[in-house]
Amino acid sequence: MLDTLVPQPADALLALIKLYAADSRADKIDLGVGVYRTGQGDTPVFGAIKAAERRLLETQSSKSYLGPEGDMGFVAALTPRIFGTGFDLSRIEGMQTPGGTGGVRLAVALAKKAGATRVWMGTPSWPNHAQIIADLGLETRTFAHAAPDGGADGAAALAAIAEAQPGDAILLHGCCHNPTGIDYAAAQWDAIAAALATSGVLPILDLAYQGLGEGLEEDASGLRTVLAAVPEALIAYSCDKNFGLYRDRVGAFYVVAREGSQLPAILSNGHALARANWSMPPDHGAAAVRIVLEDPALAALWLDELDTMRTRMRQVRVALAAAGMVGGVDLTPVGSQNGLFSVLPLSKERIAALRADYGIYMAGSGRINVAGLTASNLDAFVAALAATG
Repeated sequence: MLDTLVPQPADALLALIKLYAADSRADKIDLGVGVYRTGQGDTPVFGAIKAAERRLLETQSSKSYLGPEGDMGFVAALTPRIFGTGFDLSRIEGMQTPGGTGGVRLAVALAKKAGATRVWMGTPSWPNHAQIIADLGLETRTFAHAAPDGGADGAAALAAIAEAQPGDAILLHGCCHNPTGIDYAAAQWDAIAAALATSGVLPILDLAYQGLGEGLEEDASGLRTVLAAVPEALIAYSCDKNFGLYRDRVGAFYVVAREGSQLPAILSNGHALARANWSMPPDHGAAAVRIVLEDPALAALWLDELDTMRTRMRQVRVALAAAGMVGGVDLTPVGSQNGLFSVLPLSKERIAALRADYGIYMAGSGRINVAGLTASNLDAFVAALAATG
């Protein structure tokens, strides 16, 4: 039977990681992998997480199963950070997932079980979004995310909502859009929320980078605007980036129901889907996040570390934007974008030349991780762009 299987294309980003690792040049630049890096090029473990892990080591009395819902103390500790204090929390319940990817997978699977057959999605998007939707057997319908003026195309999102049928779902990035870094403005979120309120379309909100854009509260404002308007929604959340827990796979899935009394039935379906997929999520990273969020001193340290990350990425963006037009590429819009990523309008041939001639590694789409740029390599990157233009 296995002879019938045909080779599948390698994940482009994973292939890029291998190419970068095999490159012996000391001045190579990695702009592909989507992790935060310090000004020295390191991806550190947060001090707050280190402290929480020490406490966990000393106090954890068992590693017995928690169940498909995971660490509900972690879920509860995250809730006010995501939803704020002004929302009716009696309509919300959640569960732990293996990373934000697990949260997205569970959201799409639950939407399908509730009757959805189509998911609308702005493009470009994180490639795994489309893969998850397709793997679950739903139809993907797309609309443009970025407008020609460099901002988000709110009109395209509104047109998609108008065309969608009741019972469809729509997938929206909460902040720090991957891959473009282009987020909807507040007025656009208002219009999207108003359109969704009466559309019968189920919002799936992917909040994977809270705190890395404009601030913890600011980055949740679009999600909260939508939730204030719609009767129900699904939310996927990741702690991999804003707690630096990439390999520990720490995420969450939340349901906003029309009535709180509906939550037990909805979550029972979520638990059943999780049980069939991963049985139960890994505990260690989520337990560390719970300890951080429940301890005021550790929470303050985490927020300081998050501020440092956000400030450094903003500084890189400002420096790139200041370079202006370089080799036919306008870097100015990068300064107004958010989070780890931006997309540069580069041909595949030029991206290949940057890799071969200058050791600069980026996705074939032109997506760059701005955190891969530092004071020691930013000028070399700009010079390489100029030389290949």
